[in-house]
Amino acid sequence: MKFIHTSDWHIGRQFHNVSLLDDQRHVLEQIVGYIQSESVDALVIAGDIYDRSVPPAKAVELLDQFITRICSEMNTPVILIPGNHDGAERLRFGSRQLRSAGLHILGDLKRVTEPVLITAGETTVAFYGIPYNDPETVRNLFSADVTSYDDAHSYLVDEITTVMRNDLANVLISHCFLEGAQESESERPLSIGGADRVSYKPCVNFDYVALGHLHSPQYKGEEFIRYSGSILKYSFSEEKHNKGVTLVEVNDQSVTSRHLPLQPLRDMRIIEGELQTILEQGKVDPNNDDYLLVRLTDRHAILDPMGKLRAVYPNVLHLEKPGMLATGEQKMNKENLQRGELEMFRDFFVQITGQPVSEEQDAAIQGVINELNKQETQV
Repeated sequence: MKFIHTSDWHIGRQFHNVSLLDDQRHVLEQIVGYIQSESVDALVIAGDIYDRSVPPAKAVELLDQFITRICSEMNTPVILIPGNHDGAERLRFGSRQLRSAGLHILGDLKRVTEPVLITAGETTVAFYGIPYNDPETVRNLFSADVTSYDDAHSYLVDEITTVMRNDLANVLISHCFLEGAQESESERPLSIGGADRVSYKPCVNFDYVALGHLHSPQYKGEEFIRYSGSILKYSFSEEKHNKGVTLVEVNDQSVTSRHLPLQPLRDMRIIEGELQTILEQGKVDPNNDDYLLVRLTDRHAILDPMGKLRAVYPNVLHLEKPGMLATGEQKMNKENLQRGELEMFRDFFVQITGQPVSEEQDAAIQGVINELNKQETQV
């Protein structure tokens, strides 16, 4: 039996006030393609389907289109859990009725011990889902003595392991932060000060653990305890991530997994260098539509650098100028101050006209600066 493990779609997300809906649609189409080409028997989504608990209408429409194609047109069951970005109550609306259509929304903590059974050939897999939760919720629902995220997660995992059958392959789906795993800037903290971390050790009795929340593909503790990672880069800290989904194959005696890459509509990159060099590069860059963070190393003043950059790289989203922040000993005497003003004007003139200041113009502006300084002295 084969299933795809994915998570952290964050449908409806904006990045630097730019909608990523078209980018998300582009990679979701690739997931559809993998379901077809790999003859996948189920799709597992480990939380953060939406980017916020009340998603925009277009985000809901996109998810509806995608789920309809997978469940109704391709007859492939979908199993999903809410993440910390999702509104669990809203997401699981109609979940009992939707089961018959092949959409299994495991959003009720009180039903974590009830698996979804999927059979392909002679293999049956039991999928258990633990939606995002916090210690207070678990304590109140189960009258359990839990005070931390780790306590709560361990309690729920133990509840499942006491009822799961040994004659079936057992898969756990959870949205949590495993201790020691690699995080990214785009993930919303579950709590303050690292209290949200949980141990992987209670999960070792499962045949596969499909995790969500962290955006980098990785495993922790055991190779079968995996984060698939997000489907797109959602921060520049993820520039080097290889985004994709995880294809899991369950046989009678083994469980194997492999990474299936997703190619973005626009990549997310960091470019560093002097403005003129970057502008020349942008004229021939075949991927000039990518989302960019640009770090300018120029040490002189630049007029409208963002406008110039967007002429060749239309999706520059963030600009940094570390070269302008270089510090050193500054002698603020009158002579150096006058020279600095003249140099700044020369830079300004070049930025406006594209030509250097002529000797006559240079002499004229020097005279103006001298006159202004003389008047300042007389006041």
